[in-house]
Amino acid sequence: MFEPRSGRPGAEEMRVALDRRTAGHDVPTGARAELADAARTIIDELMRSTADDADFQQASELVVEAAELLRNRAHNRRYEGVAEASLAGIQENFISFSPFIGELNPLAPPIKVRFDENNNVIGTCTYGTAYEGPPGCLHGGFIAAGFDEVLGFAQAFSGHPGMTGNLNISYRSPTPLFQEVRFVGRLDRIDGRKIYASATLSAGDRLCAEAQGLFISLKPAVFDDMRKVRSENLGTEKS
Repeated sequence: MFEPRSGRPGAEEMRVALDRRTAGHDVPTGARAELADAARTIIDELMRSTADDADFQQASELVVEAAELLRNRAHNRRYEGVAEASLAGIQENFISFSPFIGELNPLAPPIKVRFDENNNVIGTCTYGTAYEGPPGCLHGGFIAAGFDEVLGFAQAFSGHPGMTGNLNISYRSPTPLFQEVRFVGRLDRIDGRKIYASATLSAGDRLCAEAQGLFISLKPAVFDDMRKVRSENLGTEKS
């Protein structure tokens, strides 16, 4: 078992936030969460529905109306990333908008992440039709993305987390849709600024894929500069 190192406070805050989420606390609720879940349902229905054109026309009009309403409201949400947020010691809730685990992001499956007693990162998910590659199976690109997310959490407990420098994946067997799959990530070793982590993906007892990740530790100032550029690029014309 690799013991987390002391370092910037964001990593420990990340774990606390994930533990609270696992325990059912701080889970997003309200209109925004309902809308995100509805959008996720629309994505799934677009992939599977055999409704006629009249039904699609009605649905399109409703969605376009909703899009126009939101387009004319305020923008420029604060950065609330995922493992990367620990680089800058961000204390706000950084989980909800992740493209992989965020309940408020309709692109997210979402993956449910927690830590076990050995400091391993456990991610579980049931992928639907929108993520299909081979017939009935998860697209390899989404497997890679899931690994990157899970390994990002694992490497954050180096004490000086960084960003992905290299990600190697071995695909062992097809990963099924509509069935819960399980990522397990772990922090392996640290060599200066280089942080090494590894992970597996399984469906039941069957190994689907393995990954090894190399992360490069960054100074908090670098991440702060990224946040500044992000703020400049986001629209703020509506307030």
